Amino acid sequence: MTQNVAPDLGWAPSACTLPTAEQPLRVAEFDALFTDAVQGVARPEPVRLSLALVFSPDNAARAAELAVRENGCCSFFTFTLAIADGSLALKVSVPAEHVDVLDALQARAGTAAGAAAAL
Repeated sequence: MTQNVAPDLGWAPSACTLPTAEQPLRVAEFDALFTDAVQGVARPEPVRLSLALVFSPDNAARAAELAVRENGCCSFFTFTLAIADGSLALKVSVPAEHVDVLDALQARAGTAAGAAAAL
């Protein structure tokens, strides 16, 4: 992990404006979404991550709500929720200087999805 990511939170960048006390709660919310809904993780480019989610209105709403709140404290993220042909994906992109944050986010999503698949 590089210096742009707070090591105690896994992927939260040090530049995050979310109050420190709330950061673990946000990470837990993302972890819950990853565990409950992620069924695939792809990295089409170093600055882009695509999370295939289980198709449901609840998962779409959870992903959208988290994306909006996360963008409020880490405005460098660009989130796109794609819904088409019975599929649901949360696409995340960052500027090149924040690729380490995306690396850590991908690792958390992959770990959570893998743990859920093992259940």
